[in-house]
Amino acid sequence: MVSLLGREPPLALCPRCLECLSGTGLPPAPLLEDMAAHVGASRTPREVMEHYVSMYIHGNLGRACIPDTIPNRVTDHTCPGGGPLSPSLTTPLPPLDISAAEQQQLGYMPLRDDYEVEYDQDAEALVSGLSVNYDDEDVEIELKRAHVDMYVRKLRERQRRKNIARDYNLVPAFLGKDRKDRERPAKRKIPKEEKELRLKLRPLYQFMSCKEADDLFESMHKEKALRAKIRELQRYRRNGITRLEESAEYEAARHKREKRKENRSAAGARRGREDGRDGEFAAIENLPGFELLSDREKLLCSNLSLSPARYLTVKTIIIKDHLQKRQGIPSKSRLPSYLDKVLKKRILNFLTECGWISRDAS
Repeated sequence: MVSLLGREPPLALCPRCLECLSGTGLPPAPLLEDMAAHVGASRTPREVMEHYVSMYIHGNLGRACIPDTIPNRVTDHTCPGGGPLSPSLTTPLPPLDISAAEQQQLGYMPLRDDYEVEYDQDAEALVSGLSVNYDDEDVEIELKRAHVDMYVRKLRERQRRKNIARDYNLVPAFLGKDRKDRERPAKRKIPKEEKELRLKLRPLYQFMSCKEADDLFESMHKEKALRAKIRELQRYRRNGITRLEESAEYEAARHKREKRKENRSAAGARRGREDGRDGEFAAIENLPGFELLSDREKLLCSNLSLSPARYLTVKTIIIKDHLQKRQGIPSKSRLPSYLDKVLKKRILNFLTECGWISRDAS
């Protein structure tokens, strides 16, 4: 092929050179100078480049031979994110801020974020002896893949447990210096019921983050407060209060009534002490049926925290059943549901000692 410049054919360029020439930037200066020297001194490197690009690259020959886009011929051999052996499988956490003595106590290696004894310590034994051979059968290859999958699952579980321990700040809590809690502002006082609920729900913490768990209990606390407020407003409505301004007067009157009740109870206890009873019957002396009891029965009801009316009911049923049995009349005892085995035994023994029923009946 004869050049349009009347000279010999131009230099044979590699695809990389063509890529440089077909781009928007200028090719390297040494390449242009070599091309101009081969053509002759009558052409400058710039003119040679413009001629070559217009005739052989953007011309018919270039459109037929050079693709519009040159694909990337570099093969990516790295494992995709989330793959079986991807480096992102177990993203390391920042090392714990603990002293060297505490690291030795825990067996913690900060540069690797590992412990001497990890969860499922023998997990690496699944893949430590595996090797890929050219004569492996399909069954053997699938078996090795299953081993790798089991190992990956164990690694994920190990990292999940580390994340939970880091999120809930368990290591400083184990060492007795929970810095994060000391740095947090003072929160509300947690009541006993919520502490018991937190203890019961502790196995579920692994399925939520520390922030989500705190938000859950805060929401439950708000719900409890809202329910109490709703009950209070409903009580106001039942008492005919329709405006919040009237509730203050209602609450003041209610507190006065409760104060009068407390004063009456205290006065009764003082009267009992003055009578020599030392207030031992103060809890039941205002209940119905108290005046029908003897001193020993009053003492029994006081010790058992049993109201006089309930005691009299149980006493009547037991004596009636005892009399029917002595007369040969079959009877089925129907004791109240609030009477457990301990109370029944105490009352039977008391009635036997007082002579109300015989010993064989007790």
